[in-house]
Amino acid sequence: MKCNKMMNPVFLGLLCLVLMLHSMQLAACSGLPPAGAHALRNASLETMAGQMVLAGFRGTTLEDQAPILRDLNRLGLGGAVLFDRDVVLGTRTRNILNPEQLARLTARLRKTARIPPFLGVDQEGGAVARLRPERGFPATVSAAALGREGNLTAARLAGRNIGETLRRGGLNLDFAPVVDLDFGDKSPAIGRLGRSFSADPEQAAAYALAFIRGLHDAGVLSCLKHFPGHGSAGGDTHLGFTDVTDVWSRKELVPFRRIIDAGEADMIMTAHIANRNLDPDGPATFSKAVIQGLLRGELGYDGVVITDDLQMGAVAQNYGFEQAVRQSVLAGADILLFGNNLSYDPDVAAKARNVILDMVRSKEVDKARIAKSWERIMRLKAKLEARPAH
Repeated sequence: MKCNKMMNPVFLGLLCLVLMLHSMQLAACSGLPPAGAHALRNASLETMAGQMVLAGFRGTTLEDQAPILRDLNRLGLGGAVLFDRDVVLGTRTRNILNPEQLARLTARLRKTARIPPFLGVDQEGGAVARLRPERGFPATVSAAALGREGNLTAARLAGRNIGETLRRGGLNLDFAPVVDLDFGDKSPAIGRLGRSFSADPEQAAAYALAFIRGLHDAGVLSCLKHFPGHGSAGGDTHLGFTDVTDVWSRKELVPFRRIIDAGEADMIMTAHIANRNLDPDGPATFSKAVIQGLLRGELGYDGVVITDDLQMGAVAQNYGFEQAVRQSVLAGADILLFGNNLSYDPDVAAKARNVILDMVRSKEVDKARIAKSWERIMRLKAKLEARPAH
């Protein structure tokens, strides 16, 4: 890979950093100013910790003093997640009004960010879609409908269409596809909502891969949900604790394994489900056995791991804020997600970053552990430049 001198200088730095990390041949990046390469090689602990947090915010337009702008600039926040409605306020407006407004909002976020941010949204298709026709966005179909259609080409086209909608709106990350298996109405959070491609793990993997490749055609990153499998859960982790010990099976790992083996897993989101057969001490999001042992060890995944929203009921009702941050980092998560919509705190990103910093200063974790997450995040962000917007 060669460094294009015409690229955005910050993205160029990210690309060159990846080359350095993997081949130690930074000299190949002749277009990168030496000072830029030096800064990326010697990122501060504060910058690395900031990149490990992704948060939601309020506003369809942003004043200069908006907390999200402050955090993207001063904290080096890793990115933002956008929503169409505000759960706490009970309003139908939060960040998204129409395509033109969304493009202006995301442009403001990108312009302010010190490091190019992940700008993500849940746009699975069907019931889970933040960009909806009534706001001027194209209609989408559910994963279940695509699976029933039996046409992989249609699944890839659906992914590409969604990806193009996101890119036109200035978004670069889709929290999709769901690769959980379809257990029908037994699963209130997945099957009942049509979020799964199939009950058959091989078919679910094939359709998810097609959808992901469609997103990639449009230059958008994907995020597999929800490891190690949420489809068999009889409860919704948005609402509270969910235990799948007696119903989960290893076939739920198959879609994750197939997509990882195909080299198409950009990012993987953990589930807040508990499975005592995998870890007797807590949910997957807080489990070193699940993230480090099963996902990274057995399945061989070395990409970005992001938590599901740490303000969801399964976490918030059973763990304190600091405990949730600490347990996620200790388990091996690279990015901590705070939707900031089920509850709202304008300073949530700064608080989470400070907990990470305190963990390093108290030697609860080594700086090298934080640097490893930074490396994975930078590697993934570098892929965005390789998939330019249309």
